[in-house]
Amino acid sequence: FSMFIYDFKYDDLTKITYNTFLKYQYTYKIRPEFYTINSDNLSKSHRCNPLDPNSMIDITDAAESARTILMGLNRQWIRRQGDFFVESPINFLTAVIWYLRKFKDGEFCTLPHVIELMQVDYDALFTLLRTEPEIEVLINPFVNAYLNDVMEQLEGQIAAAKIAMARLASPQLYYILSGNDFTLDINNPKAPKIVTMGNNPQKIQTYGAVISLYINRLIKQVNQKDKLKSSLIFDEFPTVYLKGMDNLIATARSNKVATCLGIQDFSQLRKDYGREEAEVLINIIGNIISGQVTGETAKNLSDRFGKILQNRESLSINRSDTSLSKSKQLELAIPPSKISSLSSGEFVGMVADNPTHKIELK
Repeated sequence: FSMFIYDFKYDDLTKITYNTFLKYQYTYKIRPEFYTINSDNLSKSHRCNPLDPNSMIDITDAAESARTILMGLNRQWIRRQGDFFVESPINFLTAVIWYLRKFKDGEFCTLPHVIELMQVDYDALFTLLRTEPEIEVLINPFVNAYLNDVMEQLEGQIAAAKIAMARLASPQLYYILSGNDFTLDINNPKAPKIVTMGNNPQKIQTYGAVISLYINRLIKQVNQKDKLKSSLIFDEFPTVYLKGMDNLIATARSNKVATCLGIQDFSQLRKDYGREEAEVLINIIGNIISGQVTGETAKNLSDRFGKILQNRESLSINRSDTSLSKSKQLELAIPPSKISSLSSGEFVGMVADNPTHKIELK
């Protein structure tokens, strides 16, 4: 497998991955390259531009990238998608990204350049953006507000994007985001890759948004036909925001992409992704393996594992005789109380099979 690993507590999973790779590297037809991104220690990090112009085919790629990074920086916006003051900053950021993609064939299409261009004063910025006909529709409301001197509204729209993006203005992130040691097509048959990406629990808000952008761009390139089989592993999945994760899980199996999401509890997913999106993710997954969980999560899992016929014995004793009756009854295969009291290292779960390869103990 080519592989992507989101390593929340870097470098726990990265060490395991690298050592396993060294042990089995001879089994690959073409040996993959191993890359890692870690914003805390630049001496142990490669550089990669998630807005690589070669992978930005049309303006929808810019729109998805803008949405991913702003939702990652403002998690409360996830539940407010469609609001005027949520969609406006996304449109503005989309326009800036796509302008840089078209300018000199994407020579300056990197996130640091996007952040810096957004800080330019309105006169110069709107003059520049209006030279690109493809983004005219996106910037028209901003230009009209500026020309009609509706500055309060304009500041509200643009400042939301500027303030959020300013959190990413650090020398370390600029260094990593502006380089191109590798591209994100990890399952390219001619150049397979194993990529690990590290986060830092103390800097979730900042690094999480950048990693969300990397993953969003990577998924677009991985989920294609006629590529190598690949594995995507997400430790502490709710700490990143990925729009359309349900589509990836639903469609990527046919493209030989195996997705593994690590979650502490379903309630964590609901809090960060909103109830609707969380429910879809939970229900669409075929294989589920769980350690000890309590409350609603345990109840949901128990219902999911379903009921099985179980033997029941009842013993009744009275003055004259003793009777033993045996019966079969449909009972929960694994009751919530059992899931709530699992010890460390004990798991319950359910696996999906297919008609040609039946699994006896699902």
